[in-house]
Order: sequence, then structure tokens, then C-alpha cells
Amino acid sequence: MMNQSALLKLVALLLLLLLVVHGSDAKMSIIGKQDVKVGEEILLLCKAGGEGEITWKKSGLDIEDEEQMIKIDESTSKLSIKKAEMDDEGRYTCLCEFSNGHSDEVEIQVYVYEDPSFRGTKTFHEFLEGTNVIVPCLVTSRPEVDVSWLRNKQQITTNGGARVYQHTDNALHIENVMRDDAGTYVCQAQIRGRPVLQTLPVSVVVNAPPKVVLKEEMKKVLARSESNVSLVCLVDGHPKPNITWTLPENSDPSRHRYNSDRSQLTIHAVARGDYGEYVCTATNKIAEGSATIMLHVFEAPEVFVSTERVSAVLGEQVSVSCNVSGHPQPELHWLNKHNGQTLDSSSGHIQVVDGVLVVEEMMPSDGGVYSCMAVSASGNASRDVTIQTSPGPPHYLSVSPGPASVHFSLKIKPIDGGTPITSFALQWRQTKAEPWKEVTLSTSDPLAITDLMPYTVYTVRLAALNAVGLGRFSEPSTVRTMGIRGEPDSPVLSSDKMKVKGNSFSVPLKKSDDGGMPLLHFNVRYRPDTDSVEWKEMQLPSSANAVSLQDLSFGSDYHLEVTAVNNNGSSIPATFNFTIAEQPAKSRTMTKGTIVGIVMVIFLVVFLAVDATCCYRNRCGLLMSIGVKLFGQKVPGLKMLDGVAGATNGDMKLKGMSTPRGSLQQSVTKEGGELKEVTCDKAPLTKHEKIQPDRDQAKANA
Repeated sequence: MMNQSALLKLVALLLLLLLVVHGSDAKMSIIGKQDVKVGEEILLLCKAGGEGEITWKKSGLDIEDEEQMIKIDESTSKLSIKKAEMDDEGRYTCLCEFSNGHSDEVEIQVYVYEDPSFRGTKTFHEFLEGTNVIVPCLVTSRPEVDVSWLRNKQQITTNGGARVYQHTDNALHIENVMRDDAGTYVCQAQIRGRPVLQTLPVSVVVNAPPKVVLKEEMKKVLARSESNVSLVCLVDGHPKPNITWTLPENSDPSRHRYNSDRSQLTIHAVARGDYGEYVCTATNKIAEGSATIMLHVFEAPEVFVSTERVSAVLGEQVSVSCNVSGHPQPELHWLNKHNGQTLDSSSGHIQVVDGVLVVEEMMPSDGGVYSCMAVSASGNASRDVTIQTSPGPPHYLSVSPGPASVHFSLKIKPIDGGTPITSFALQWRQTKAEPWKEVTLSTSDPLAITDLMPYTVYTVRLAALNAVGLGRFSEPSTVRTMGIRGEPDSPVLSSDKMKVKGNSFSVPLKKSDDGGMPLLHFNVRYRPDTDSVEWKEMQLPSSANAVSLQDLSFGSDYHLEVTAVNNNGSSIPATFNFTIAEQPAKSRTMTKGTIVGIVMVIFLVVFLAVDATCCYRNRCGLLMSIGVKLFGQKVPGLKMLDGVAGATNGDMKLKGMSTPRGSLQQSVTKEGGELKEVTCDKAPLTKHEKIQPDRDQAKANA
């Protein structure tokens, strides 16, 4: 219970503090117009934001006129001054003593002014072109005002160095006034430091004497019924001048026509009697001006050509004749209107012979418009002749592949042959053996061959057509089309894991994006890096993870292309270049069998050498045993006891014996009448071995 009571007291204290703070933070404001014209009402509304006692002050002094202070409610008061005077300008303060004992105040500055007055400043000025002019602007106001001049909403500078500027006396100065200076200017008076202003439009008119300008001071015209001539008199001035014409005595006014302001005189069906001077006179309130046009009338030259249009075949000769007439007799000239060249008998394969235009061996660049001209003092006349032929071949042409398409780009259009190109013929084929396929496109269409096979090499060319026919084709270009959307991405060949062994090659194959359709297979093709060798092609299943090639040519650089294929088409080929090294020379490398054989031969040689030594010196060994079996005791080359080959000195014969120790050879020697045993391995004789020779000796003695 005590805790709840303490909590309630704390909440009450917080609420009391909140009320006190809220009362002390009451916002005050004054609503009213700051700029008040003399005679208008000053009306200020004070809102205290809380209940309290509201009072007013002006420039720190209490306002005691209760009629001016009107209480609206406990938190709002109104201050009203019916007719403002200049003395009512000042700082007004609203004070409030709030019921909680807190006080606050707010103030506002009120400005009282009189409208700027231009004191009858003249609003229309008229000046003569070329003079220096002054346009005044007289302004009075309370308080003081700033004056500025504007034209087209742009303020005019006060810099005296300019031709049009505002002087220090607030007047507008224009030096050497021109026609372009005419217009409306605005004199603006603004109370200094306040957004109160008045404006006065002032019109400036610049007058100028008439000026007469002739397009031609002399006119030449042909005398014939259908010939008309216009004499133009251009007049300038302000106010706008009136125009009159003075005509030659022999002229017939019935054939004369004037425009609305009489600045142009037209003579219909010009005759010889219209020759003479025509005077144009312009008059306004400032002055008068005039100019003279001399009209010469002659017999007109005429031109006659054998034909006005020729459609020629490339390589053939074209001839067009021309005749001229008139007074005086005109000179005849042929002109190539395409390049402006005048043609004569020495102008190459296009010549003029006795007035006849001759084109030898027509070419596309010869097509165009040629003009036969008659030139004389009485004037000129001409007739155009159009010579047409089929277009020339496209020379500045680029070809680029697209998705299953080929695109042509013409940097410069082919020569049109003298008549506009209307369309283009696009041809393509895959091999030289097949005929060209063709599509015709208008000049406004994109130059593209579509619906081709993706990733396929095509030979393409292009020719232009005009009204005469089909022109020559461009040089054939070879291009490989790109894939279409939805086709797989190119497979990846891992160059860091490739293997080259002899004339075999292998590289890992990694699948990429299948384009949204399962891969069907991989197309592989390869060849040595030379155009003269045909591609070899093979196909791998979609599960393949490597490309392996066998029986390649030694010492060759190879180019490999691998393409992924799904139902949408083929990917861009993944390309790979590798090299098969030169075939190594045949070296005498020793195999294990060779080494074993050599070891056995060496062992056999050593064995025979040891055995032969044993046999020769000690009558032991394999050779000794073989010799005894073949020759008996008389072994060829055997050294006997006496030093005589084959003798035993006592006719005693011994044969080799086998012992448990192995194969041994025994021999008997006689030294001092005593028999000794000799063995190859020098091992001590056994009892049996010692007795056996004695028995053999006894048998021999018997």
C-alpha cells in the first residue's frame, strides 16, 4: 500500500510539472500586414497561446487608447488603427501575463508608406535614327525610392560606358539610337528596403528616312509572249514609306502588275518596247529616296536536243546531238552537271564533237544529267539530258555475322548510274558447286540475309538495282554466322590439362550452359593450321569429358573447334590451337632383355676365360671334362708332366672323378718318383679320394 501511495504521489508531481512547463512554453504570435499605405487600416491580431492579460506597446511605449485595443477572448487581442499616418510606423509589441504567473511577448515591425508617383512623366517618345536621346523618369514617394529601368524584363545597366544605360539622374540614355532600340521600356520605382514598387511603361519610337535597295540594278529579259519579268524595289524606313514607279515612255501600263505595297513591278509578255529605265521612289514624313533599274530586252536563245533521256548498256557508245538558236547567235556548251565540268573534244572518253555529246564505252560513273547550254549576250538557255545505266558494284562494303544471319554495311553507296538506286540484291551460298540464292531488299530495309544456319560459313555478295537494271556484284566475302538465342554456350577446353604424346592429342572437355535444352552431342573438327587442308570432323556424345585425336601429323600446328549442339542449334565453336612436335630419331635404347643378354654374354665370357685358365694350368674345369670325353687323355694343347704334350712318363692314365663337393678335375704328376694329387678347388682329398688313385695305379702296373 505504501508503494502504491508513493507511486501515485510521483505521478501527480509529474503531471503538475508538465502543466507548469506547458503553461510556460505557450507560443505567442502576431498576425498582420507589415507594409501599410497611408490612409489604410493597421490591423494586428495577437494570439497568446494561453489565457492571460494582454497589453500592447509601440516602440517601447504603452498604447493607452482602449478603442484601438480590442479583446477577442482570454488569449486573443486585436490592435486596430483606422487610418494610418506616417507617424504610425514603428515596432508594435504584444505582452501577455498568463494565469500561471508566466509572462511572454512578441513584436512586429509596421512600415507606413506613400505610393511612388511619377509626376506626369511622358510615356511616349519619338526620335530620329542616329541621334543621342534621353528618356526621363521623375518619381516622388515617402520613404525614399530606388529607380531602375527595364526592357524585356531585363534590368538596364547603370554603366555609363554602355550605349544604352541609366544615368545618375534616373533618366534613360541611348547613344546613336537605332531602329532596334525602338520598343517599350519600364521605369520601376521601389521603396528602399521594402517589396513595394510601382512601374511606368514608356514607349520609344525611332524614325528613319526611306532607304531603297535593289536586288538587281540591271535586268535582262527575253522578248516573247510567255516571258514575264519582275522588278523588285526593297524599301526600308519608319514610318513605312509609300512607293511610286516612273516608267519609260514606250512602256505599256496595261501589262504591268504591282503587289500590295507596290514594291514589286511585274511586266507580262515582255516586248522590245519595255526596254528602258524604271525608277522606284519611296517617301515618308522624314524624307524621300529613289533607285533606278535598267531593263534590257533581247531575243531569247533556244536549245534543241535529240533526246532528253537515254538508257544505256554498260560498255556501249552513247551519242546525243544539240542545236541552239537566238539573237545574237549563242555559243553552245555541254556541261556535266554531276561534277560541273565543261566538256569539249579533249575531255577524255566523254567528248563533244560538233555539238554532239559522245560517251565511249559507257560506265556507271558516266550516268547522270548533262546539260546543253546556249550562251549569248541576250541570255542563256539550256536543256538537260539524262543518261542512265545500271549501278556500279559496291566497293566500300563491310560484312558482319549475326545470329543465323549476315549483315551488310555500306560506308559509301554504289555509283547509281544516273538514276536513283531502288533496291539491293543479296546473294549467298555455302559452296562453289551450288547456285547462288538471292533476296531483294529496298533501300529503306536493313541489308541482312536472315534464316541462315547458325555457325555456318557462307559466301555472300551484294549488288544494287535501279530503273535500268541490276548492277555488278561486289567481291564475294566469306563469313561464319553466329548462334541464335536458346542455343548452348561454347564448351570449355582446359588448356592447362592438355596432353600431347607422340602424334596423339588429348584435352579435357567441360560443358557450359546448355541453353535450356539438353545437349545432343559435340561436333569436333580439326585440321593443320593451313587453308589448303580440309577439315576432319567427328562427333562426341554429350557425356564426353575429353577430346582425343590420334594419328596426327608430326611437326604440324593444329586448329581444333568444338561445338555444343542442342535442339535449338549450335554454340559458338570453342577453338584450341596445339602443336605436334617433330618425330624423334630412332635411338638404340636398351631394353631389359638386351641388358640381361649382355650380362649373360659377359658372364659366359668370364666363365669360359676362368674355365680355360683352370683347364690349361690345372687340368680342371668344364672344358677339361669335355676334352677328356672327346679325345681321351690326349687333350690337344694339354701341358704334361714332362713338358711333352700328351705324355705321362710311365704310361699312367687318369680320368676325372666326381666327388660329393661338385664337379672336379684330377691330374697326377710325377716329381722325384712321388705322386701328388692336384685339384682345381685345392680342397683336401678325402680318404676315398686318396685310395682310388692307388687302386688305379695298381691296375695300371699289372
